[in-house]
Amino acid sequence: MSEIKQGERHPRRWLILIVLCLSTLVLVVDNGVLMVAIPPLTNDLHATAQDIQWIIDGYILVFAGLLLTAGSLSDRYGRRRVMIIGLVLFGAASLLAAYAGSPEQLIAGRVLMGVGGALVMPSTLSILITVFDDAERRKAMTIWSSVLMVGLVGGPVVGGALIAEFWWGSVFLINVPVVVLAVAAAVVWMPESKGPWRKPDPLGAILSMAGLSSLVWVIIALPQHGLSHPSTLVALAVAVLGLAGFVAWELRTAHPMVPLGLFRDRNFSGGSFSLVLVQVGNGGLLLAMTQFLQFVLGYSPTQAGLALAPMALAVIAVNAVVATVAQKIGNRALTVSGLVVLAAGFGLLATLSPGDGYGMVATALIVFGVGGGLAQPGATAALMGAVPHEHAGVGSALNDTVQQAGAALGVAILGSVLAGAYTGAMPDGAPEAARRSIGDALGVAARTGDTGLIAAAREAFAAGTSLACLAGAAGVLVAAALAFALLRDRKPDPETQEAAVLTDIA
Repeated sequence: MSEIKQGERHPRRWLILIVLCLSTLVLVVDNGVLMVAIPPLTNDLHATAQDIQWIIDGYILVFAGLLLTAGSLSDRYGRRRVMIIGLVLFGAASLLAAYAGSPEQLIAGRVLMGVGGALVMPSTLSILITVFDDAERRKAMTIWSSVLMVGLVGGPVVGGALIAEFWWGSVFLINVPVVVLAVAAAVVWMPESKGPWRKPDPLGAILSMAGLSSLVWVIIALPQHGLSHPSTLVALAVAVLGLAGFVAWELRTAHPMVPLGLFRDRNFSGGSFSLVLVQVGNGGLLLAMTQFLQFVLGYSPTQAGLALAPMALAVIAVNAVVATVAQKIGNRALTVSGLVVLAAGFGLLATLSPGDGYGMVATALIVFGVGGGLAQPGATAALMGAVPHEHAGVGSALNDTVQQAGAALGVAILGSVLAGAYTGAMPDGAPEAARRSIGDALGVAARTGDTGLIAAAREAFAAGTSLACLAGAAGVLVAAALAFALLRDRKPDPETQEAAVLTDIA
């Protein structure tokens, strides 16, 4: 299989994009379907609350910790090769998870899935930016982003349908045929691409894995245990030492795993900071809205997934428009305008009350989707446009890492705001268990028949959602200010402009 040559358009680039979308889709859908599968697998495997935490968090910790190392490996040994290895490992781990007979087996399967996912994710975006030239890259990236949004919203719907028809293991088993199809298509259609050979950086890899995994653990543990808990403090110390040591080492070594000089490019830095804050908002939104739809409006998990469809459709529609006009508008204007619209969406969500019904929710989600459809492709294009081809894998991994960190921060920070506001809004005379969470409150009310407690809990949760959405709006507006200050649109050279014109005519 011939390697991709920079500056040449690959004749099968659109077929390759299908493979990349399939490879990424299987990762995104899997996380969504797992949330729906938790109640039945808890009963079947007799899993404790700690087991469930590790089933969810084991994947995230490994995935986030390995991203930078995986991106470096793909640049060195071949992006196609690393992606195929990751897909095979992800598919095999999915089989292990599907037929797990104990919580420990399922945790092991999820950890291996995290390793496979970390190998796949950076390779997909790095292959995309090497297969497509400047004239077509933005269009390809918007298609790829749209598929991600479909997977994000479609995951709970697919999971609910599978569990209703089969058993909880089917949510993992569905990954296998998709993986087989993606691997076969990659072998047949996809060329190999590599960066120039560089000496391995094992110390950088170890420090990045330790620092990033510990940082994600701190973000996960903070809302549950607080900062004073010994495990949180130990993880925080490891995160600070690991990441500080990583930065210091990468700046002094002659062959760094991650070229930190990329952050001196204002487009790379501006795109990174914008994406972090966008994902903080997205993570907080999904956490708040999935609970609001189920606990306040009484939706099932599948119905809650379907209720998010207007946001996904808005993202896809806006992405289709952005793909054709973005070259003229520029990344800076797209990102800033999208972030302002996102803030408006948060503002609408902050006005929700238990009596509003779905109409107001759908309107706010559409506005939110429009903002995301503008901001995310613009920020991602600015970030990846600043990455040299030889560092495409690491650049893609940095993009994935900042987004994963942002989403985790969103769940932790806005989740804490939501939980604190909920507890503060509950009546002083409410049972202690009911003041902890709305799920516990509804459980207490179901046992005691206290309809007043149900109404109070829903009002309190709506108040908490409102405060969390206002905090999200503030964060997104900060991102808009950063994007406006840092991002600059590079003028394309004459050859790129001519290629873009020819592409539009074709």
